[in-house]
Order: sequence, then structure tokens, then C-alpha cells
Amino acid sequence: MSDEINIRYSNLAESSCCLSCGGALDKSEAAPGDVCVDLGSGRGTDALRLAEIVGETGFVYGLDLSDGMIKKAKKTAQRLGVKNVEFIQTDLSEIPLEEKSVDIIISNCVLNHVSDKQQIWNEIYRILKKGGTFTVSDIFSSEPVPEEYSSDPEAVAECWAGSVTKEVYLKTLSRAGFTDITILEESEPYKKGKIDVSSFTITGTRTRCCGT
Repeated sequence: MSDEINIRYSNLAESSCCLSCGGALDKSEAAPGDVCVDLGSGRGTDALRLAEIVGETGFVYGLDLSDGMIKKAKKTAQRLGVKNVEFIQTDLSEIPLEEKSVDIIISNCVLNHVSDKQQIWNEIYRILKKGGTFTVSDIFSSEPVPEEYSSDPEAVAECWAGSVTKEVYLKTLSRAGFTDITILEESEPYKKGKIDVSSFTITGTRTRCCGT
């Protein structure tokens, strides 16, 4: 994510607009005692809801690149007295958590922004425990995004210009190591610029077999 887009999202930290393209949390099946991660946690709304779900025996990490969003999320957690959550400002391609340490990962319309999508999915696989699951809502494109949009900060901030095709998206997950992947919901294509895009919510599990 560029500095310009980072600033744009930091400024949105105090606005009432919704930045999410899906409801990954509601489909994540998080339970008491789980260790959870919200990738692209923004103002912290979903991470704080997760903290309530997992309770005192669980823990939640909210990760976001934007310093403005992280500051807002920390203030909210402090105001509400939520102790089982930590918000970390970080590049999502290098998640500062230990291997096989997480039960549940969620993300809403964030991963399309990451330039090295293979790296972020490798990281998701790395930090999940065996049997751990991800639930991600994101955008895919009907065809490769023209460069005129992929390099346009306005289009990128609208959460579609960094998208890839569905075929490429699913191959990226497979290369990361995921074999158990389910598409929970998928929208009809809609027009953005000169191409069509769709939103979808997918879930997958890090399998328990083969010593990996």
C-alpha cells in the first residue's frame, strides 16, 4: 500500500464510512478460547467483537498498516476496557506472530491491496495452527486489471484496482499450502472502470496431515 493510500485510510479513521466489502467475522465460527487475527483491522470494530466472542481465555490481534487506524482502535479498546486484544501497525506481508500460533484469521476487503499476494497467503498459512481456519472477504476481477487503474490511487482506495482474477486468486491459496477451500458466497459481477469485478467470501483450513 502506497504512502498516499496509507494517508487516505488514516484520515478515514475518524469518519463514519464503512471500508469493508464483506462479513468475514460472522462466518468465521470463532469460539471462546480461540486466538484470532484480523488482517486489515481498521478502526478495530471486528477485532473488538472477536475479543468479546473469544472471552478471557482467548486473544485477538488486529493488524493494520495505517497508523491512524491503529491509534483509533487502541483508543476504543482502552475506552471500553478490552484487555484481550492488541493492535499492531505492520506490513501484512510480514506478520509479527509465531508459526502455528493462530486458530482463526479474518479479513475484509484488504488483501487485494497487497502487492505480493503470494507472500501474504504464505504468511496466513504459516501462522495458522493445524486445523486453524481463515475466512476472507475480498474482490476478484473478471480479467487482469488495466494498468491505468492498478496505478490509480483513487481506484486502489475503492478496493478493486489491486484485484486479480478468480483463477489466479485460488491458485495463490493452493501454492501457499491450502487444499480445503470453500467459497461461502459470491456476488454477481459489477462494473468498475472498463472491467467487471465480483466480491466473494472464502474459507479454508490448514490441514492436519503430512506433518506440515
